[in-house]
Amino acid sequence: MAGEFKRVLVKLSGEALSGEGKHILNGEMLEHVAKVLSRLAKDGTQVCVVIGAGNIWRGARQNGMTIDRVRGDHMGMLATLINSIAMQDYIINAGTTARVMSAVQMQQFCETYSQYKAIEYMEKGEIVILACGVGYPYFSTDTGMMLRAAELKCDAVLSAKNVAFVYDKDPAKYPDAKPFKTLKYSEMLSLGLKAIDQSAAAIGEESGIKTVLFSLSDPENIIRAANGENLGTILYN
Repeated sequence: MAGEFKRVLVKLSGEALSGEGKHILNGEMLEHVAKVLSRLAKDGTQVCVVIGAGNIWRGARQNGMTIDRVRGDHMGMLATLINSIAMQDYIINAGTTARVMSAVQMQQFCETYSQYKAIEYMEKGEIVILACGVGYPYFSTDTGMMLRAAELKCDAVLSAKNVAFVYDKDPAKYPDAKPFKTLKYSEMLSLGLKAIDQSAAAIGEESGIKTVLFSLSDPENIIRAANGENLGTILYN
């Protein structure tokens, strides 16, 4: 039985998939998340997935290195493909067909992204994993996820991070940081909060797609968010 939303885009933090950060990817975390996504699809929710790459590469300036922005973004796209192929394998092992579709042509590794094929796969109960962002530099993973969510007519973006809410300031630095339960995209921007970037917020606002931001510390939160339970922060227009 499908939950609150018929079709969702699940955004997974690459850093959250590394567990405690000792390795690039954590097998137990991958297995748990894959089983949750498989269950969600089997219950009737149409699922596509975007995975960040912060566990592998975080941009052109990293660890004392300075790399041309375009090349750095290309490296980030390839890092999302590594995460996507890993997640595909775990979802298949959980008993659900999973397709990786890349915005950049890499036919030996996966299919090239097609809006219509992605919708066709989801309607058949398969999980579609969207790799390499939008295929161009200067676009963040957040912008890519909102663009794909709008393109694929998703009802909501379920953004699983390593924090539980959007806060009024950095909770790691300020113990008195206050969480938001709901927040308009326009309010988020006016307050200068960095929950998602400006371009992503503009697409979410224009398309009317809700974004639910919550913690991936318990992967079961993905099911709870899809069922409309009261957790995390809801961004809306």
